[in-house]
Amino acid sequence: MPTSMTGARTALLATAAAVALALSVQGPATAATAPLSDVRVVAHLNLADGQRPENITLEPDGSADVTFAFSRQVARITPDGRTHVLATLPAPPAGSATPVLTAPFLGGIVRAHDGTLYFLYATGTTDLTGVWRLRSGGTPQRIAALPADGVPNGLALDRHSGLLYIADSLQGTVWRVPSTGGRPTAWAAAPELAPAGFLGANGIKIHDGAAWVSNLDQGTVLRIPIGRDGTAGRVETRATGLAGIDDIAFAGGGNTLLVALNAASEVALVKPDGSHTTVLSAADGLENPTSLAVRGTTAYVASGAYVTNDDPNLLTARIEGSE
Repeated sequence: MPTSMTGARTALLATAAAVALALSVQGPATAATAPLSDVRVVAHLNLADGQRPENITLEPDGSADVTFAFSRQVARITPDGRTHVLATLPAPPAGSATPVLTAPFLGGIVRAHDGTLYFLYATGTTDLTGVWRLRSGGTPQRIAALPADGVPNGLALDRHSGLLYIADSLQGTVWRVPSTGGRPTAWAAAPELAPAGFLGANGIKIHDGAAWVSNLDQGTVLRIPIGRDGTAGRVETRATGLAGIDDIAFAGGGNTLLVALNAASEVALVKPDGSHTTVLSAADGLENPTSLAVRGTTAYVASGAYVTNDDPNLLTARIEGSE
């Protein structure tokens, strides 16, 4: 692996060791478990080129746009498994260090209806850390600065308001900024969002009038209501015991979630009452899954292979009974 990833991988290995002792998801799966079935690996990615997918958003044709965490690249993976680099972000000055992760880090990515991509970049420098935009055929442009001493990680777009929500894993804060760009505001900050040794608030989705956020260190899924005036409501803990949780995605129209358990190489199904079961595992091809996306009856799961250091990949699975 590139030497620039040494600090990040050391931290992840420590987290994996803790997860191995504390993992409390019910029963490991030996293959896809209902309601998931028909697992297919879409693409085996190139480890030597740093193709470790961190986050994912979907194109209308079924292609997946991903951020490669430590290679500063945004790429598109087509349904037939081909990978095309769309943009490479500028490198920070020599001697710069991203907080905790050390290396420059590309995090969450979302796609607007017009095809514009928004994504997060953390470098530990004031000139590069923030929200970036890539329009079709264009070049990447930073549209909002974020604190250089944070780790902007998860990204969600509220399509009704046109606002972007950013989960900062180090600041324990959800930032909010217009998709047109501008000055971000600290929308929500609470102990439930904070890290406990490594990284806190991680994945984020806007769903049913609320921001739903995972906390990697605390192993929780949180719900933060969005008030009529746009302010954040009280943080609600909706699920616990999800050691090493990374990204989240809703399966169907209700509040049932699929969550990526990074260190354990598992995906869990979390029901509205907070109970959870393992539905995908390493036996299905997962290698430290980092992110998920759902469209109709298909779930997409990206694996970064941060700890296994073997086969970063993208796979799909059918969600039985999904609407």
